[in-house]
Amino acid sequence: MRTLLTLLCLVPGLLAGSAIAEVEEESSPDEPGTEVNIAWGPRVEGEIFEYSTGGETYQGYLARNVNDSEARPAVLVVHEWWGLDDYARARADQLAALGFVALAVDMYGGGQTATHPDQASEFSAQVMQDWPAARARLEAAMSQLREHPAVADTGMAAIGYCFGGGVVMNMALAGMPIDAAISFHGSPTQAVNTPQAFEGVVQIHNGGADSLVTREDLTAMAGALEAQGADVEVINYPDARHAFTNPGADATGEEFGMPLGYDAAADAASWQAALLALDKALNND
Repeated sequence: MRTLLTLLCLVPGLLAGSAIAEVEEESSPDEPGTEVNIAWGPRVEGEIFEYSTGGETYQGYLARNVNDSEARPAVLVVHEWWGLDDYARARADQLAALGFVALAVDMYGGGQTATHPDQASEFSAQVMQDWPAARARLEAAMSQLREHPAVADTGMAAIGYCFGGGVVMNMALAGMPIDAAISFHGSPTQAVNTPQAFEGVVQIHNGGADSLVTREDLTAMAGALEAQGADVEVINYPDARHAFTNPGADATGEEFGMPLGYDAAADAASWQAALLALDKALNND
């Protein structure tokens, strides 16, 4: 969207007619430097996005640039084991500002979140131990998202954090219809019993000092994805611990005695790599 900004200089003491004449003279298109074209940046707005499956209602968060009248590719954001919280919504907002329609999904139902690691572990384990039900939740979200008028029919991608990273890796392993699966400090636990062909991109961003992810599990997941035809890239960030993209990781780790930590360099590098992969996968660049 473009708007024309004309600068008006009114000199005190002049009659109204004289002031108008001066403005018209200074605003003449024949004189350079009197007109400035201002382009509006994105205006991101978020809203609750409900979808249902298995008799349960899920409350996702849909973010998009309302200044953009064109339909854009969609990206799912799968939250950490805490549930759909402000961090997941903030990542959806970032994607919306960059030209995507982003849906932060609700994997637990009713928008519920955990406040203690024991509760978070219970919630996440219930999801990963019943992959068919987890897949049904994701498919319900994707199906409804495709119907949104702001979403282009050009493909879809998924990114995830911690628990959500494990979810998106399993989405690719299950052959779900996404063009890219990007995991940030994700748990590489295989939940899919019968892997299916997947020809998209899988990026796995892992902390080199993440004591919650073993090299054996990471290698096994990457190998399983490659065996199904995925284009897999695993990137380790030296000294980065678990949850390295979340600025609140240090405080959470201290509160609960967990080996978590934010790493600004790893966060920036992994985000840039992810955006390049999304652009290539969804915008054909």
